[in-house]
Order: sequence, then C-alpha cells, then structure tokens
Amino acid sequence: MSVFTRVVAAAFFAASPLLPAAAQEGVLSISTTFGTTDEVPDPRAGYNGWTSNQVGVTETLMGIDYDMNLYPRVAESIEQLSPTTWRVTLRPDVRFHDGTPVTASSIVDAIAAISDDAHAGYNARIAKLLDLASVSAEGDAVIAFQTNAPNAAFLWTLSDPGIAVLGPVSDAFPINATGPFVFKEAVPKQLYRAEANTDYRLGTPSLEEVRIVYTADPATAALAFEAGEVDMVINYPEADFARIQETGALGFSAPTGRLYFYTVNAQSGPMANPLIRRAVSLAIDRDGVVAAALSGVGGVPAGTIYPEGKGWAADIPAVYDPSKAEELLTQAGAVKDNGRWMLDGAPLEIDIVTYSGRAALAPTAELTQAFLQAIGVTANVRVGEYGASNDAIAAGDADMFLQAWVTTPQGDPGAVLETLLKSDGGSNAGQYANADLDQLLADGRTTFDAAKRKAIYDKAQQIIAQDAAMIPVFHVAQVNVARRGLTGYAVHPTETYIVTHETALEK
Repeated sequence: MSVFTRVVAAAFFAASPLLPAAAQEGVLSISTTFGTTDEVPDPRAGYNGWTSNQVGVTETLMGIDYDMNLYPRVAESIEQLSPTTWRVTLRPDVRFHDGTPVTASSIVDAIAAISDDAHAGYNARIAKLLDLASVSAEGDAVIAFQTNAPNAAFLWTLSDPGIAVLGPVSDAFPINATGPFVFKEAVPKQLYRAEANTDYRLGTPSLEEVRIVYTADPATAALAFEAGEVDMVINYPEADFARIQETGALGFSAPTGRLYFYTVNAQSGPMANPLIRRAVSLAIDRDGVVAAALSGVGGVPAGTIYPEGKGWAADIPAVYDPSKAEELLTQAGAVKDNGRWMLDGAPLEIDIVTYSGRAALAPTAELTQAFLQAIGVTANVRVGEYGASNDAIAAGDADMFLQAWVTTPQGDPGAVLETLLKSDGGSNAGQYANADLDQLLADGRTTFDAAKRKAIYDKAQQIIAQDAAMIPVFHVAQVNVARRGLTGYAVHPTETYIVTHETALEK
C-alpha cells in the first residue's frame, strides 16, 4: 500500500464522526468486516444475532463454551420427554433490559416470530433448523417445544444467536434483551453501539460501552487500528500479524470452526462433471495456499468440512496430486493440446468468484488460478461483493465460489451441510443434489445416539469428498489484534462471542 493511500485512509478515519476515539475511557471499539443494514437490527433476522450476541446485547437459551460443549445459558435445565418433545425450565434470576422478568410467554412470542414470514424477525434458515410443530408456555418458567420430527440437533440449535431471548420492545428498548450490554443505536453498515447493563445478573460490566465499527476492507481496518481509531480488529490481515505485535499490540489467534471452501456450479459448465471437480481439488496445493495467503499464520490444509479436534472431522486428508488431476481430466474427455486442456473443442476454462470481506479470500482464489494454470487449465478470478458472487454461481455465470463459513456455529455438524449441500438447502447456490447425501443428512438429524451420528456424518463427508460436492481449502484460526490492556477476551471457536461482562480495557 502506498504512503499516499495510508495517509488518505488515516485522515478519513480520523475525521469520521462514527469512529470512537480509542483513548475514550471505558469504551471498547471493535472493527469487523460485516455490518447490519438496519437501524434497529432484529437479532432474529438474517445474521443480525451474531452481532448482538458478540457484543453481549442478546443471550440464548443454550450456549457453547470454549471447548465446544453445550451448556444452559438463560435456560436452567432441559428435559426431553419424547423424540419430539422438549421441556425447558428458565433461570429464575433473569430480567430484560427494561427491568421486567423473563417469562416463558415472552420467549414463546419471540421464537414464534422466527417462523412468521410477515414479521421482521422472520428467519427461514432458523425456522427450518427448529422444525417446530408448536411452542407454548407452561406457567411463567417452563417452555414446551414440539418438533415435527425427531431432531437430535434441537438443543444445539437453541444456541444459535438468532434464537435470542427477547421481550416486548419500546422506544427506550427497541431490542429488549438480557445480556450485559443494552442496545443503543445502529447506523446501517457503519456502527453498532451498546452500553453497560448495570443490573446484569452476573455483575456490572467492566466496560461502559462497546462499539462495533464496520469496515469492509481488512486493510483499511488495519490502518484504522494503527491510527488509534479502533481498539480491536477481528480478522486482522494475516500477512501483517507478526509485525503489528512488534509495535506492542496484543495478538489473539486460535482455531475456530471456519472453513475456506469452494461452492461448485454442479448444474452447468465444466464443474458439473464430478471428474473435473475432483481434478480441480487435486490441483490445489493447500500447503502452499496456507503458507502464502495466510503467511503461515492461523490455518491448516483441509481435506474435509470440519477441523480436526472439533469432534466431527472424518479422516480425509488434504491431497495435492497434479498428475492424478490430469488423469481425471482425461477421463472426463478433455484433451491436452500444446499445454492447454481442451474440452469439446474449446479451451477448458473455469471462472472463479469471491468477495473482499476477508484478507485471505482474494489471494486464495488467485493461488488456485495459478495452480490450475500450472496443469494447463485456464482460470479467471473476479472479486466483488458476497451477494453478487453467490448470484453468479446460482445463475450459472461462474464455476467456483470461494467462501468462508463457520461449519459448526451451533456446535452440531448437520446445520451447515443441510444449508449448503442438501438438495433443498437454503444456501445451495451451486444446486448440488445427491439423494444418498440427502438421506444421510436426514438420518443424522433424527438419530440421537452420539456414536451412530458420528458414523452418519463420516459417511456424509466421504460422499462429499468423493463427489467433490464442495472443495475445502483450509481451516482457519481467527487472527485478531487489540490494544494493550484488553483483558477478559479469548477467541471463541464459533466466532459468535466476543464481549462478556468481564471484558475490560485499561487505556
């Protein structure tokens, strides 16, 4: 980056009225790359709940700890009465931000809105995961859930940040939740601000205020940090991680459930052929990608969906074999002519799309392009917005879409696979369909025995690998930086928790 660019960017951040002064006592300002588009972002809609949960505004009935174990959060206990019936008892000491006690009926109303397509809190993704036949209150402290079918992932689903414990709203409390911080304002795609809940049941928060500042470009966020305009950056550029710590900044890096992977266009173009998909996967030197795109920081090559040590990973190695890739291209009917692969009389060409929200995405796509070109496959890379890239795959205007998702956001293995690869998955932009995989995912949801579930998801991962239904590249460790004096913080494996009532920053 040129000196001129650095100066302009630093001046912009210094002048911006939405960015807090980093020296402000009791305030923690955090830069992230994704932001809400609403002035009052309903935690149930879209992925708004991720922000409100990260900031400590909202809480859920169940939580995920730092070892990926499930624990009661606002719930005190949960009892399974039958394969489709669950009884949740609430903690007696929880109050909403407006001071009123949390009741079963208030939570029933909040959860019912998730399935109501006329409500601002409607969320088709979460409604599908819950699969509720009914939800009702039994007195003030007990909620009865009835699912349409046996759902082994149900308890884990209750940890989804979108299933927030919410009460009746008012002008003073447009998001009336239960966490250690109270929502105050949001500026679409720019700012989310919350203040301490001094009556929080676990103790008064150490911070007076938390601000999320949205910066789409990680490099710009890094400049804001160096200029003193933010106190913390989530997903700091890996290439600069070592250097920034030499300046005295705190560095945090720990494995999470996030996977960088390619969604493939399974309906049209060259990637509709599983032989070509497998060839592309074998042509990618994942060790080389981790070394170059991540500067050797915070990533391991991925052979399958879940990272090792998170409980669900099948034993599928990340294989780099360009010779085997060329054999598969021949089997697919391609012919190599003057060093370039031809298919049906035309050059074999693969269009790759991605977005700029994470520093490692563009270089990963460009490295993939180089690896394909090294074996004689023409590849093109376009970097744009997430939505445009997703639309390009869905419309058949691209062949591969590089994304980065947390694969176990609720700690359970089924949700992301159902969303990305089930025939009717809500984010199956590549339109992949496999009846055997669909059945395994259905079986995994209705099987309660842990060992049997593990075997089911192992089989699912084998199908995905054999068919190259998606192409994993690497599992990432989240890389964050903060000013000296930050305490009470650690990288969470789901990436959905940042601030607690114990988080503090000494200026």
